[in-house]
Amino acid sequence: MKDHFILGIHSPNRLTQSASIQQLLTEFGCSIRTRIGLHEVQDGVCARDGVILLELVGEPAHCEELSEKLSKIRGVQVQKMIFTHKN
Repeated sequence: MKDHFILGIHSPNRLTQSASIQQLLTEFGCSIRTRIGLHEVQDGVCARDGVILLELVGEPAHCEELSEKLSKIRGVQVQKMIFTHKN
């Protein structure tokens, strides 16, 4: 079994950051197995901040590249979880 590579992306200002984030997610789209977006919605109004969870597949270096590029977007925070499996 291959390692599980999970990224958590926090966008404190979705209005200004979402286009840059989406561009990278599209660029790395073939490496994204699962994508979950979380944000608050109250009275039909979306919160300014949000969290995206990604389960990535492929080469670890490629996953690291996405993480690094996301981290370069001003204000965006990225956290990684890597679960390794011994054969």
